[in-house]
Amino acid sequence: MSNKQPQPVASEHIALTARNVSFAWQDTPLHWVPGDPLATHTINVLHLLLPAGERWFVHVYKQVLPLIRDERLRADVVGFIGQEATHSQAHDEVLPRLEELGLDPTPYTAQVDWFFEKLLGDRTLPPGRARRWWLLERVALIAAIEHYTAFLGDWVLNAEELDRRGADPTMLDLLRWHGAEEVEHRSVAFDVFQHVDGGYRRRVRTWATAFAAIVFLWQRGARFFMANDPTLDEGRARLRDFHLAGRRGTLPATGDMLRSVPRYLSRGYHPSQEGSTAQAVAYLASSPAALAAEHAEKGAK
Repeated sequence: MSNKQPQPVASEHIALTARNVSFAWQDTPLHWVPGDPLATHTINVLHLLLPAGERWFVHVYKQVLPLIRDERLRADVVGFIGQEATHSQAHDEVLPRLEELGLDPTPYTAQVDWFFEKLLGDRTLPPGRARRWWLLERVALIAAIEHYTAFLGDWVLNAEELDRRGADPTMLDLLRWHGAEEVEHRSVAFDVFQHVDGGYRRRVRTWATAFAAIVFLWQRGARFFMANDPTLDEGRARLRDFHLAGRRGTLPATGDMLRSVPRYLSRGYHPSQEGSTAQAVAYLASSPAALAAEHAEKGAK
């Protein structure tokens, strides 16, 4: 591995703002990727993981704010918190529609809530080194997770196969609005980790934990949806199925995900070296939900 220090791309930095978007779900079908329940439900896992996960991000970052001495980074974190809180709410609002369509997500979301609130939540630790260690571990975990949320954001912005297959436009807008903001703020979590710690061993260790947790929770969620889909007699979600969907372009390609691992583990890695802020900003300038939120904000002034 290279011994280079992380080098951000200055031109990729942008001031972050939360967009107060809303979506109408009454016309979204159960299989919003027509004829493809596997792709639909694999991506639907986002609606189960993100509300709890992004609430956890916000909780941890409110604790780390007092440790941030750089004013620009502090402003980035405040913007990040605002965006993540909005993401959590937007995905949470999809769940009632899933229930209307016969998929009750509660058994799975209860497990996800336990994972973030109990396993990764605050612990009764004495002030000092132990408490700081646990905070820094979680900051590093968020940096690793954000590597993959940015990867997914970049993927969905470029997932033209979903358009070709007639995916529901409201769901695509939610995913691409969210994905664009993930690309916008893709450097913040890593910069916070570098600012308060930056230890390479911790980066590697927490990456391994985050990657294992993401894979476990995601495949478990997809299998939960497929098994409980009221329209499927025998819904399955096998690793081979995910791989084939990636080759078709309706899910991220397995090879692309694996190739992202050594990039994150490189000593010279910085998130600004991946994805395109210009592409993200361009989508946000055309997103129906983001445009509606902007017009509503201007009308309220």
